[in-house]
Amino acid sequence: MIKRWCLKTHTEIDTRSQEALEKEMKLNPIISRLLVQRGITTPDGVKKFFKPSLNDLHDPFLMPDIHKAVKRLNKALGNNEKILIYGDYDVDGTSAVSLVYRFLRSYSTMLDYYIPDRYDEGYGISYKGIDYAEERGMTLIIALDCGIKAVDKVKYAKEKGIDLIICDHHMPDDELPDALAVLDAKRSDSIYPYEHLSGCGVGFKFMQAFAMSNDIPFSTLECLLELTAISIASDIVPITGENRILAYYGLRQLNYNPSIGIKGIIKTAGLQGKEITVSDIVFKIGPRINASGRMMNGREAVDLLLARDEKSANEKSANIDQYNDERREMDRKITEEANAIIDDFKDIDDHKGIVVYNPDWHKGVIGIVASRLTEKYYRPAVVLTKSSELITGSARSIGGFDMYKAIENCRDLLENFGGHTYAAGLSLREENLKEFIERFMKIAAEEITPEQMIPQIDIDAVISLKDINNSLMNSLKRMNPFGPNNEKPVFCSYNVRDFGTSKVVGKDGAHLKLELIDDSTKIPAHAIAFGMSERAQYITDGNPVDICYTIEENVYNGITSIQLLIKDIRPYWP
Repeated sequence: MIKRWCLKTHTEIDTRSQEALEKEMKLNPIISRLLVQRGITTPDGVKKFFKPSLNDLHDPFLMPDIHKAVKRLNKALGNNEKILIYGDYDVDGTSAVSLVYRFLRSYSTMLDYYIPDRYDEGYGISYKGIDYAEERGMTLIIALDCGIKAVDKVKYAKEKGIDLIICDHHMPDDELPDALAVLDAKRSDSIYPYEHLSGCGVGFKFMQAFAMSNDIPFSTLECLLELTAISIASDIVPITGENRILAYYGLRQLNYNPSIGIKGIIKTAGLQGKEITVSDIVFKIGPRINASGRMMNGREAVDLLLARDEKSANEKSANIDQYNDERREMDRKITEEANAIIDDFKDIDDHKGIVVYNPDWHKGVIGIVASRLTEKYYRPAVVLTKSSELITGSARSIGGFDMYKAIENCRDLLENFGGHTYAAGLSLREENLKEFIERFMKIAAEEITPEQMIPQIDIDAVISLKDINNSLMNSLKRMNPFGPNNEKPVFCSYNVRDFGTSKVVGKDGAHLKLELIDDSTKIPAHAIAFGMSERAQYITDGNPVDICYTIEENVYNGITSIQLLIKDIRPYWP
């Protein structure tokens, strides 16, 4: 697939800011350029970016309704009330439930937790969950990563004498649920300084406020930051502002003192002895936690995250690892079936969106399949299946197309929906399916330009191969953690050529192991280009090429070296 290379703009003001940072902070010009691109233009900003401080976390009492939430929680604990901690079945929800439960179990023995069944109850607060609380005499539900649209469910709970504290981060409707407290920084009346917290992050702020109200030292909360880091990375929220601080210290906790349950996941994921990064959470830790809710019930993931003995943690980790293997196989099979459906489209090039439906597909993996379709065809994709009496689906988007808004424009056809700009979930009755597809495709056709359907690689800077050294690598590492809105820097180098030792590698000969030079150096830069073996002949024939890439540390047999991870290769045109 052809990709557009887009070099980020750099204005005169940016150049002056960059030069000032270089002078005052003695920074590498490449690093100062990267910082300015991220809006960091002052020495104080640089210091806070390179070394986030927990002292810069916002006051949790700025969150709407949090005074009421803390007051009600204190009352419940003081009266020894039974409390149900309720959360969604994905990584964000299960990590949020685990965080709140882990903290409060030091102050109460009257706690229980509840994860709805993806297939029986669906997303969010369920009537069955409320009935569960009533049957066990619970008078307070703390709902995490869900509830912002649960108007009818909250009313149902109130009729049963159960108070609800909602901790959510999804977009609210105009009407908020009539809960005792609704904690969500995206509320229109919110003055909270940062609106991009994960669901687990909102739960953390609630516990921070509770601790402050009871003079409990902040240090007692720090062991929970591993869970906020897992949720931030897995839920793909911006790693800026407060999220950057939470992720930074959460990663430190994961690397130096993880809890027993997470140690079990680290072991089964093959991450022991390795520095754990956001990428490791996204591709190895998060999917294993998610697999529990996808294939079985998310409660098992919470059981693992709350484990207090190594034997139990290892057993539960092995179970979840098996679920993840089953999930991968099912994901592969359904993706193949979805691609076969799309292959039958006679005019796929004219489609600016994709909607595929099979009533027999497994509900637990359709979100992953939607992501794969979006990546392959570079169009917004909706993948639908049958669940009980409803059709349910997951949607993923491309840059510049607001998936949440598109689905919201079909809300009169839907039973339920929710999500973000780039990912959403929905359910509808079968009789509305045809009209939903027509309307969604019409919205996509009207809003998506041909240019948006060409994958774009945003390039931070043009550099020469001689600029790539250990000093630059060490400076880049200080910019961690990388993620949305602080992406790993992408560089490009022009007019590079084979040193004479590049070759095809991999079991199926699909990849390229490159050794490249340019006019600035005769010392070859080592690089790997996954899935690009079709370029081998052109490169080994000595033709000059342009490359864009990220700079990575490669550890092999205990030896650490610098390796370029190639994102694209194109012929060099003088």
